Parts: sequence; C-alpha cells; structure tokens
Amino acid sequence: MWPFNRKGRNRRFERSNVLEVKLNSRQLRAARMRRASVAVGAALAAVFFLFLLWRLCLWTMDRLVYENPAFAIQSIRIETDGVLAPEQIRRWADLREGQNLLALDLMRVKRDLELVPVIQAVAVERVLPRSVHLRVSERQPVAQVLQPLGPGVREQTVFTLDARGYVMLPVSPAQRAVPWSATNEFLPIITGVSYLELRPGRPVESPQLKAALRLLAEFDRSPMVGLVDLRWIDLSSPEVMTVTTGQGARATFPMTQLDQQLRRWWAAHQYARRQGKVLSSIDLSVANNVPFTTVDAAAVPPVPPKPAKNTIPNPRKKNV
Repeated sequence: MWPFNRKGRNRRFERSNVLEVKLNSRQLRAARMRRASVAVGAALAAVFFLFLLWRLCLWTMDRLVYENPAFAIQSIRIETDGVLAPEQIRRWADLREGQNLLALDLMRVKRDLELVPVIQAVAVERVLPRSVHLRVSERQPVAQVLQPLGPGVREQTVFTLDARGYVMLPVSPAQRAVPWSATNEFLPIITGVSYLELRPGRPVESPQLKAALRLLAEFDRSPMVGLVDLRWIDLSSPEVMTVTTGQGARATFPMTQLDQQLRRWWAAHQYARRQGKVLSSIDLSVANNVPFTTVDAAAVPPVPPKPAKNTIPNPRKKNV
C-alpha cells in the first residue's frame, strides 16, 4: 500500500529556522563599547577643559594680582614697644620692598616673628595698595639668670625672664635700638637654677623660679620699693630664697605668702630706722620672732634711683 512505500527524508539536508543569538550578542556588545567610549571621551574632555580653565584662572590671577607691579610693597612700617631695632624685625619677618602685597602670607609673617622668644605678639596688616604695617609687642625682662655653659665650666651665659616666666636669650647689641645698660642694668640676677629649666621661648616650670618671679612682682607693689633694691636671688636651697640687696643686706624668704613677708620686712626696716640703723640681715622664713641684725645707717650706701619700666627712650619706633 502506498502510504507504507514513502521514502524517509534525510533531515540533515533540510533547512531549519535558527535564531542568530551570537550575531545579536555581538551587536549589543559593540553598541555598549561605543557608548562607553563616548562617555570616557566626554569625561576626559571635561577634565581637560576644567584643567585648562583652572590654569587660565591661575595665570590670570598671577598676571593681574600676584605679579602685578601695582601691588609691589614700597613701604614697610614697623612699630614696637620694646628695644628691638625695626630693621632686625624686618629681617626676621623676611619682608623686602618689591614683594607683592597680595601674595604676602600674613600668617607666615606672624608665625615667624612669634617664634622669636623675645617677641610676645605680632599684628600684621595690609595697607593697600603698597604698604604693610607690623605692630610688635615684646616681652619685657624682669630678671636675669646666670648659668654656667656646662659642668665644671666657669664661663656663664645669661638668660632673661619676663613676668610670666618665659625664657629669653639676651638681644645682641646689633639687634637693639636701645643700649643694653639702658634696659637691663637694674634687672635682678637669679642664681642656683638648673640648666634644664631654661628653654628659650618656653615658660619655666620650676616652683622655685616661679616663686622668685612672684617675689619680684610683689616687691614692686610693696612699701619696700625705694628703700632697698633687689640685686641677687639665690635659689640653691630648695625651701627658701636668699635675697641680697644693692646695699649688701641679706633677706631669707620662704616660698609662700610673699606679700606678708614683705610687710614683715618693712616693719623690721622701720623699727631699725627709728634707731638710726638699717637692716644687714633678716630671716623671714621663721614664723615668729623674726631674727635680724642691723648696722649704722651711715655705713650703708643710698639706694640708686631705679628707672620706671616704661621710660625707655623712644618706646615705639617706626620704619617707613
């Protein structure tokens, strides 16, 4: 029968409908690559444009502001309330005529000057178009400290202390506008201090040194001012301070209640004065029955006049 006589067909030669998956994936990948390339190119172009804009702004600022000769410094005005020469302050501040006023780093100038131990505070001001103004406040020394240069060395170096205990090195004559003798001749001398306590530009931490500075401050407010002058303060003993006056008298102080001890000294001085004598020694570290000795008043030299602290000639100098 004919249905059973039909030959079988070879399916290998038949064409079937096949979905081209690989072709579509390749096209999608190529499209993604094109979009990614365009995005990266646009980003690079934007970065390059911003870089050019930034460089253009810098060039414009340099040409119009920071390198503009119209803002070149022509006047440097320096004021100080102490002994420093204005030219020395200018060198420490690294200021020169011709520098650009707007390019000047005011904080750098202030920081460099305040790192100098003898300078307490600085105010820096731009004065357009071509001036800069410096106001310097110096630390005023109230005492000197003599310290050997090393163990077993006789040569001594001198440090100065202000009222807050900041350690300073003496200003050399070349850096001063006022001679040394005009400002430091009457400064008391402190001895018996450890070298480790003296770090220029930093306050002292020794309780003895702090007590010595308090004694000097209390003395200036006491009735003993004008009757004696303090010349030496020895801190060799850990419990007491030994003071030597310009008249050769010696007074021993404890470390506390200094205002009260100065009043006791004044009372003993007045008692000896009524008898025509002056004190040659007194021990104020004793709580009761203060021991003291006296000598004839004629044998003691008078107290030299002490200049006021703020009567230095030309206390404020200007350099224009």
